[in-house]
Amino acid sequence: MTEVAASTKQNLLDLDREGLERFFADTLGEKRFRAHQVMKWIHHRHVTEFEQMTDLGKALRAKLEAHAEIRVPQVQFEKPSTDGTHKWLLAMDGSNAIETVYIPDKGRGTLCVSSQVGCALNCQFCSTATQGFNRNLSTAEIVGQVWTAAKHLGNVPHKQRRLTNVVMMGMGEPLMNFDNVVRAMSVMRDDLGYGLANKRVTLSTAGLVPMIDRLAEVSDVSLAVSLHAPDDELRSQLVPLNKKYPIAELMESCVRYAQRKRGESVTFEYTLMKDVNDQPQHARGLIRLMRDFDNRLQMKDAAKVNLIPFNPFPGTRYQRPDDAAIRRFQKLLNESGRIAPVRRTRGDDIDAACGQLKGQVMDRTRRQAEFRKRLEDGGVDAAA
Repeated sequence: MTEVAASTKQNLLDLDREGLERFFADTLGEKRFRAHQVMKWIHHRHVTEFEQMTDLGKALRAKLEAHAEIRVPQVQFEKPSTDGTHKWLLAMDGSNAIETVYIPDKGRGTLCVSSQVGCALNCQFCSTATQGFNRNLSTAEIVGQVWTAAKHLGNVPHKQRRLTNVVMMGMGEPLMNFDNVVRAMSVMRDDLGYGLANKRVTLSTAGLVPMIDRLAEVSDVSLAVSLHAPDDELRSQLVPLNKKYPIAELMESCVRYAQRKRGESVTFEYTLMKDVNDQPQHARGLIRLMRDFDNRLQMKDAAKVNLIPFNPFPGTRYQRPDDAAIRRFQKLLNESGRIAPVRRTRGDDIDAACGQLKGQVMDRTRRQAEFRKRLEDGGVDAAA
């Protein structure tokens, strides 16, 4: 990739409806409704050239050319899976790239969107974590992933959509890039943007407790929590963030989130790893946590559980449990009255499954080098 000089123009993908209205009024001296016209051109029709926006006058188009741009991510390559999953590697700047994945299913099409170049956390079973961290993505870079997928799919809001859901579950921890992620989710849910219902936009977090509380105040989206263990000792090994925000604090914040959202359920994601967290005692611990969550909210099935069989990647020491172990774990949850679907692995033939996303990260930490050294020394990853 070649370095691109920084532009002084305002990238309109960086703005939600309110921000775009202010830009038209304050910078261009135009009526705010012009922003609505431009949003439709960008997000409904995927037009990036102002000259093609034919319902705008020539003078306004000239102003836009002088002060603004619509800069979308450059597709470095794209790769379809045999199961219909589609992955894009998108250039973010001269040295970094991120991955975005579209997953079709019966009656729905879900886009898995990244929020950071790499990840600032160090969850032991995640391929993205081995790449280290470079920076947060801008709002434009987050929205640009949706724009790219929607254009590829021929997505038109309010018609027969193939892009029905967005999950902030790609590379990075979304709550560590709070403002940009919230603004991007606003565009996803706006009728002038991608018209997704609040429940169809999901933010997944490893458990930044203060930011979960802040999210409850400013955004009305679905919450998913990467739990992966029923006790602090094990979770702190798998998700180091747990040392700062242990399970009791995390569950309290999830209760507050659900209460503020008038009893909306919270999804807890649990990645099953062979002989690590897939034993009957782990299932029983998880059942107790989920039952307590329901009781706190006085609501049946307030806590939803997604079971995710571990998806291997080169160098990891973790393994996927066999089908019998997965069914045994699920059965224990089901017998307790808990619905716990096993997420079907999608896109693993193109390394697009959950936990496998790995872009191009100019690592500002030492994590990438340390992971490579562990591979050279022992051939497997070692838990920190």
